[in-house]
Amino acid sequence: MSPTTLPAGPDHGHVTFLGAGPGDPGLLTLRAVEALANADVLVAEHDVLDVVRTHARAGVAVLGTDREHDLSPPSPLASASTTSTSASSSVDTFSGAGAPQLTVVDGASTTGGAPAVHDAAHLVMEAARGGKRVVRAVSGDPGLDTYATEEMLACAAAGVPFEVVPGVATAVGVPAYAGVPLRDAQGADVRFVDARTASDRCWTEVGVSDGTVVVSATLETVAAAAGELVAAGRKPDTPMTVTVGGTTTRQRTWAATLGTIAQTLKQAKVLPSPEGGRPVIAVVGERSAAAQREQLSWFENKPLFGWRVLVPRTKEQAASLSDQLRSYGAVPHEVPTIAVEPPRTPQQMERAVKGLVTGRYEWIAFTSVNAVKAVREKFEEYGLDARAFAGIKVAAVGEQTAKALVAFGVKPDLVPSGEQSAAGLLEDWPPYDPVFDPIDRVFLPRADIATETLVAGLIELGWEVDDVTAYRTVRASPPPAETREAIKGGGFDAVLFTSSSTVRNLVGIAGKPHNVTVIACIGPATAKTAEEHGLRVDVMAPEPSVHKLAEALADFGLRRRAAAVEAGDPVTRPSERRPGARRRRSTT
Repeated sequence: MSPTTLPAGPDHGHVTFLGAGPGDPGLLTLRAVEALANADVLVAEHDVLDVVRTHARAGVAVLGTDREHDLSPPSPLASASTTSTSASSSVDTFSGAGAPQLTVVDGASTTGGAPAVHDAAHLVMEAARGGKRVVRAVSGDPGLDTYATEEMLACAAAGVPFEVVPGVATAVGVPAYAGVPLRDAQGADVRFVDARTASDRCWTEVGVSDGTVVVSATLETVAAAAGELVAAGRKPDTPMTVTVGGTTTRQRTWAATLGTIAQTLKQAKVLPSPEGGRPVIAVVGERSAAAQREQLSWFENKPLFGWRVLVPRTKEQAASLSDQLRSYGAVPHEVPTIAVEPPRTPQQMERAVKGLVTGRYEWIAFTSVNAVKAVREKFEEYGLDARAFAGIKVAAVGEQTAKALVAFGVKPDLVPSGEQSAAGLLEDWPPYDPVFDPIDRVFLPRADIATETLVAGLIELGWEVDDVTAYRTVRASPPPAETREAIKGGGFDAVLFTSSSTVRNLVGIAGKPHNVTVIACIGPATAKTAEEHGLRVDVMAPEPSVHKLAEALADFGLRRRAAAVEAGDPVTRPSERRPGARRRRSTT
């Protein structure tokens, strides 16, 4: 294979065999992130790419490979353009982190369509010989990966220098996330078995032991593995836990015994994952008892574990909010409901920016991140930077607006001490004083649909206001059909509404959320708009802050979980409830 999209690199290539951990991107080590940031070429299976690709630098070439036990094609990445589907490898060149362009090229595939291990080694060494810094990423830890070991030996034989960056082993990381300790104060032995390759002798050895056994298997083979342990001497009533989707928000764990695990999985209607690739982890031994797991299951007991939460904001606006939701175990899904466009007549904005430089204003007030962005873009158009704010007082509404200003190099002089709104800003804004204020004018760049509250309040305080349309907000394009169906069909567990406009626009472009979906609103005005659109509001933030809104939703999730446990009912997500079931009104 001779890919032409590989970027230029140093004269001497190098390979880093990197452990990507069991699935949670947060388990990557600092050394792994550093190696990814410096890589020219990244070679990985498609399930590993989902973990590591966000840390790759712009311009990196990504070579996706398939393994003999996972013959599904590499998952298409965003903005993919496929030119061939018969190859066993693919080249994916990033134009920027998170925005790849995918080109599939012919690779050195084996007959019969199943790629062999030497294909990955061939890709790795070819890139390294071309002077590239190559990262070969594998699930778990490379020291426990047979394929990676063979590729290391191939590098050594060819004289290609390499290093190993260990990762969290799947057989260790998954039990930790499932709340299943492998050792206690007595320090019992821990044995690790891969059921897919274990010999009769291996089963016999672990069968006669009374220590903990960690079994890597598949959903198809885990019951058979339990039978092997019983046949080798383990008692049928020995506790056993089985975890699928370990360390991800798809994680589920079942507690049973060697003798009952097959029936437990059958009753739970557990089906093989369509994604494949990652193993099922089973832990056998007295220390995996269900009573102990109930106390230690920290991950699956997160307040919003596995909830699909719709966030009607752009990725840029929702970044910190989405991170907060992930910390509660949720899976955020951002859907923009508005798009920002320049004003139809830019002359007013141009005059105001020139007035900043010539000393026309005493204050400039930013009420949104978009306002900061609009002024910053106009500054860049004129070759200006943050120094143009010298001698001008700057006000900002909201934490994110203040952060955007700081990123621009401007520290706000005034941020509301109370409510983060126009009203809150007015409470702290000083009245105009002709003795101390040489200039009586305020520059207010804002959206075309903004309310007049701030303008009227500033005039009442004695200030002259240049109320300038810095940007226009228009309704965004409808989301993909799959997202629209999930919204209307109850595929989302919750929706966070951060303003009345997000309610109106989401309903307008995607339809009304299903009645099983939890509706969370940032304040009374937004809640009223939601109710006017036929939605029942379950959660309302105690104060108008997106982070307080996320906290309120997490509290709702905790109460819901506690109520299910107290009633002896299974803990389910709202989307798993029977369609049409009545939802309780929150007292939040």
